[in-house]
Amino acid sequence: MLSKIKESLKNKKALNFEEAVFLFEKIDLMELREIAHEIKFGKNKDIVYWNKNLHINPTNICIGQCKFCLFSKEENQKDAYLLTYQEILDKIQTVKHFNIKEVHIVGGLNPKLSLEYYLRLFEEIKKLDLKLHIKALTAPEIDFFAKKENITIEECLKKLIESGLNSLPGGGAEIFSERIRILYCPSKIPAKDWLYIHETAHKLGLKSNATMLTGLGETTEEKIQHLFLLREQQEKSHGFQSFIPLVRHNKQGSILTAVEILRNIAVSRLILHNFEHIKAYRVQLGNKLTQLALFFGADDIDGTVIEEKITSQGNYKFINEEEIKKLIQTSGFTAKERNSLYEEIEI
Repeated sequence: MLSKIKESLKNKKALNFEEAVFLFEKIDLMELREIAHEIKFGKNKDIVYWNKNLHINPTNICIGQCKFCLFSKEENQKDAYLLTYQEILDKIQTVKHFNIKEVHIVGGLNPKLSLEYYLRLFEEIKKLDLKLHIKALTAPEIDFFAKKENITIEECLKKLIESGLNSLPGGGAEIFSERIRILYCPSKIPAKDWLYIHETAHKLGLKSNATMLTGLGETTEEKIQHLFLLREQQEKSHGFQSFIPLVRHNKQGSILTAVEILRNIAVSRLILHNFEHIKAYRVQLGNKLTQLALFFGADDIDGTVIEEKITSQGNYKFINEEEIKKLIQTSGFTAKERNSLYEEIEI
């Protein structure tokens, strides 16, 4: 089985279901690491990418019913908030000295917000800095606003693009398994809708990312189904830039062990042969596990982020540009700053 898998990988062929199960359940972790690292090296050599970005969450008020979410609040709850345009612009101005290239904007499904809120917000951000790349709104958010406005997904995306939207993040995918979605996020859009929104975005010229959330009691088969659906979508629309394996957190931290996290990253690298980049999301993993992930197929660690609330509940510790480069370089890799479209920034 292993020799067949290696041959398929060498010839850039898609692994089948049986081979994927073998990688998740049968192969030794260190042998898996060696294979994933070799595939990563074949795609991106020893380069590990990072960017200068700022995360902003305009509101945590959400009508969703996701049982794993530590971020969302009901409108009348303590700590529920909605940022004004000026508060968001002030956040961007405050970090201007970091020379950020991207602002990453996602939030809750706030019933008091209309699409107009984001259309104007993007316009105001572009007035502030025309070159700032706006990566914003998960597929569930886009679906939410399209339904509120009684317009199609394509019409909604076109309005957002005209206002300044440059790309989509990969959030809201969770696990595509219907069983898990019924248990943990019954109000979230189904897999087919998530995929359709990203396909539509790709057709309109937007790039996007993809994610998978583990730690929900999912089976190996459910993880493989999720990855295969992403791989099939990439074959059709070719717009995914990176895949980010996410991990469910509770108030104490990650639900999964380091071994489980590293195996998910490595197997993702091998299954998603048509994705150029696998991201080890440093915000969730922490610096040490992120460094390990670079040997298990990951070639990106996201960026400066500066502020993060969804996973860390506001306890995220910022590290600066020099610390990010040191984290990569002391692991034995070449740190390369990139923009949001994975174009290298020459220093």
